[in-house]
Formats: sequence, C-alpha cells, structure tokens
Amino acid sequence: MGAYISPLPHERLAATFPRRLALLGSTGSIGVSAMRVVEDHPDDFIVTGLAGARNIALLATQAERWRPPYLAVLDDDGATALKRHLPKGYTPEILVGDEGYVALAQLPEVDMVLAAQVGAAGLLPTLAAVRAGKIIALANKEALVLAGDIIREACRDAGAVILPVDSEHNALFQALAGHALADVRKLVLTASGGPFRGRDKAFLAKATAKDALNHPNWSMGAKISIDSATLMNKGLEVIEAHHLYGLDVERIEVVVHPQSIVHSLVEYRDGSMLAHLGRPDMRIPIGYCLAFPKRLSLDLEPLDLVQLGRLTFERPDLSLFPCLKLAMDAIDPAKPGGPGRPVALNAANEVAVAAFLKGAIRFLDIPALVARAMDDHAARLKCAPMPYASLDIQEILELDQHTRRRVAAWIAESAS
Repeated sequence: MGAYISPLPHERLAATFPRRLALLGSTGSIGVSAMRVVEDHPDDFIVTGLAGARNIALLATQAERWRPPYLAVLDDDGATALKRHLPKGYTPEILVGDEGYVALAQLPEVDMVLAAQVGAAGLLPTLAAVRAGKIIALANKEALVLAGDIIREACRDAGAVILPVDSEHNALFQALAGHALADVRKLVLTASGGPFRGRDKAFLAKATAKDALNHPNWSMGAKISIDSATLMNKGLEVIEAHHLYGLDVERIEVVVHPQSIVHSLVEYRDGSMLAHLGRPDMRIPIGYCLAFPKRLSLDLEPLDLVQLGRLTFERPDLSLFPCLKLAMDAIDPAKPGGPGRPVALNAANEVAVAAFLKGAIRFLDIPALVARAMDDHAARLKCAPMPYASLDIQEILELDQHTRRRVAAWIAESAS
C-alpha cells in the first residue's frame, strides 16, 4: 500500500516558530537559495548553525551576517582559514570534519536541519538529525538512496520529520496532501531531459564537461548538473521516491518535460492526476519545507500560463541515457545484488562523475563504469558465504568505500 517515511505532526510543526535552523551545505546552490529565503523572512527563522565544505570565504560572509553560535567545516585547515575571515568579537564554536557535521545536526538548540550536502557525505549527518528527532528539510537524496530503510525505521523510533526539498519530491508531497497512498496508482517524476536532450550517441561520445554543465533550465552545482545530463539524477530520485512513499518501482514513472514547469504528478486510481506547477526556482520547495506547514510569500514572478503556451512530455530514451534504467534496476528485487545495489550504483557514479569533470574519462564512460560496478557487486555477493538480506550503516559505508576503490582502480588502469 505504501506509507510516508515519517510522521507529520502538524500541531508540533505549526508551533515551531521562530524555527532554529542548522544548514548543512550552506555554501552550495541549495544552501545559498535557502539563505535567500531566510533573509526575506527573518522573523520566522533563527540561524543556529552553518556548515560549508571548502568555500570558506562565502561561509564567513554568511556567518558574519547571521552570527550563528556554531559553524562547521571539512578539515582543520578550513577551520584555521575561517577564523581569519571572521570579524573581531565574533567567536562561534567551529566544528570540524564528519564528526563536526554530525554534532551540528543533532544540537539540542536546533529545531530543523537543512540536509543539503552533496553525495554520500550527507548520510551520517542526516541520520544523526533523524535519530535526534529533528525536522529535516531533505535535499540530500543520497541519504535515502544508501539507507532509506534505516532512515524510515529511525524516523518511526525518534519521531523525526522528513520534508522533501527536491523539486520533484516536493511536488509529489504537495500533490499527495490530504490523500491516502492506497488511492495512488503511480507517481510521475518529470525530468527536463538535461542539456543533451535530443542529441545522438555520436554527440554524447564527444561531449565535454563544459557541455554537460550547461543546463537549460536550472542553476545547480557541478555534480548534480552532470547527473542531470546522464539522467542519473532522475534515477536517484526514483530510488528516493521509493523510500519516501514506500512504493515499488513499478508504480514510479519518469517522463521528460523540457519546460520544467510541471515538477511532478500523482495519478490516482480513479484516473485523476494532480500536478504541481511552478517556476524552476528552488526557493519554492525550499521555502515550503523551511516553513511547513505554513506557506511563505516569495518574491517570484507568477506563472503566466498563456505566455508559456505549451507544456510537452515525452518518454526518456533509456538506450542513450542508461543511468536511469540502472537506478531503477537497483531497487528491483528481481535483479541480483541484494540491498547493496543502490550503494554500489551511487558510489560508482560519484567517482565516475568526479573523473569526468577532471577530464579523465568520457561522458559515456559514466554509465559503463556504474554498470560494471553493479555487476561486480552482484558477482562478489554471489560468492559470499551468507548473502545479506539487509545492510547496517557500517556495512553500507564499507561497501561504499570498496566500490569507490574499485572504480578508481578501473579508471587508473584505463588511463595507463
């Protein structure tokens, strides 16, 4: 039947204002957009903690504006540099490394955590926030890709609330409001098609990182932009939807919608379809989550449907963009490899995307490496004395690191 991943205690949420925020990934594209929302609604939010990885200058600027008592950075060098950038008289506690992010995510002074780190690095802080019973505005889809079942169980135990920030999942969340998942026939995720929509294999074989980063509709970070170009981002969103709503992959569909105005749809068993429309601006889903259950006024130009004229939809070409099919296979129980398939998929993709951005591999090598990693995992699991039915966090982290080493070795071998 399906069930949402966490409770939604509206009375508790409605009473949590002004809301004390910790923003993990405050210097990334999601974090910067979130800060714009907070800036426009200072009476609704108190910035208690900010975490950035390497963009120390921007983190220092944000910290000077909001003066949170806690900051977090990736390493000791970053902490030293950050101290030099901070104004005199402002002495926040600076937390460092993975442990620092985890500590920030579970601070008693924090009501809501914006989980906006990129990639698998967001898993442990997100899980820490869940186990601490926080409200989590979730922009780190990889946390659910790697450990969706564990996070669901932890939400139930701790009473944590998950609110999806991804524009597609936020659209589904809104279209499902007031309706039972038992009445849902399927979820429909929309994809822009990315910068390579309509291109042929000959073009993709020669595509550069510069080409792939030129998204037609959205302004995003480098990693997610490449994922959009390969359609892996949509594949990860399929896995995220599976864990958010507890629905099998057969009830999750992807359609290409080049205008990026319809952000997703829900089809009900009576034939009704509810869609969420909005401009391709992440402040809309961010603001919805940060202030849930109330809505904020955002300084955005309203949609003009007449000016838009046409909204079109088409099926994704899985032969040209196999990453989407690989992700859907990762949660197909009929496929070999057990519950570690999404872990292997995500780890291989992160390594491959990083290599592509550095010019070490070609665009079409990304899905090839991901497929190889998933096959390698399935073969390795087949030889194991006791194949596992589930994974704990330590096993997830070990498989993630094992896969990264394997893929990095394959890339190095091909370059030699």
